[in-house]
Amino acid sequence: MESTRKSYKIVIERKAEKQLKSLSKNDYLKIRVAIDKLAENPRGHNSIKLTDTENEYRMRVGDFRVLYTIEDHVLHIYVFEVVNRKDAYR
Repeated sequence: MESTRKSYKIVIERKAEKQLKSLSKNDYLKIRVAIDKLAENPRGHNSIKLTDTENEYRMRVGDFRVLYTIEDHVLHIYVFEVVNRKDAYR
């Protein structure tokens, strides 16, 4: 049986890529796996829509927050920030 669900393309913006590269290898791998899973289900149980925004979400991965935008009309997810929870909302 073939799935008719379309997967989204993940685009990691430059700032988020730099933030990812500064993490430990273990944290980097956990976060990359979570980001890759967004392609199949961008609004999963671990995702929360940010208030006062049209299409921005956050996802918790351990002590880190992955902030991203979903563009449904083009099937893209733009990851724009990966930060430690204590710094995420400043």
